[in-house]
Amino acid sequence: MNYASVIASPVGQVTILADDEFVHAITFAETAITGLAENSLTLRAAQQLNDYFKGKLQHFDFPMKQKGTAFQQGVWQNLLAIPYGETTSYAKFSAHQPLAIRAIAAANGKNNIAIAMPCHRVIGSNGKLVGYAGGLWRKQWLLQHEREVTQQGQTELKF
Repeated sequence: MNYASVIASPVGQVTILADDEFVHAITFAETAITGLAENSLTLRAAQQLNDYFKGKLQHFDFPMKQKGTAFQQGVWQNLLAIPYGETTSYAKFSAHQPLAIRAIAAANGKNNIAIAMPCHRVIGSNGKLVGYAGGLWRKQWLLQHEREVTQQGQTELKF
């Protein structure tokens, strides 16, 4: 990764890492970006994330790609099909490969492109929030935010 942008958000600092072609990571983790400049791609992703947090954007269109196996790539692509403001359970998310539910959950957990590749929309089969690298409080905030923007379902998530 050659470029980086950092934005302040309601869920803390968000760091965007990219090269000339793709965003490779969007993370809440403290990331050393010393010596990395912004480029048009990190700035585009930063603007879209800011619009997301303002409730003005529901679909990201910047190019993104992360390293992973073919299986992981498939799981990550399937995340993009989960509609904004909605959730799905791990059981439903893996219904096409029910014996691979643990592998699918593990691949979901290795997603490095937070928010834009919406792993936060996958919840436990019992409706509970489970596993989120950015912390369950962020997952809850993101889901609540999306539901408020779309005015779908509950106005406050109860867990």
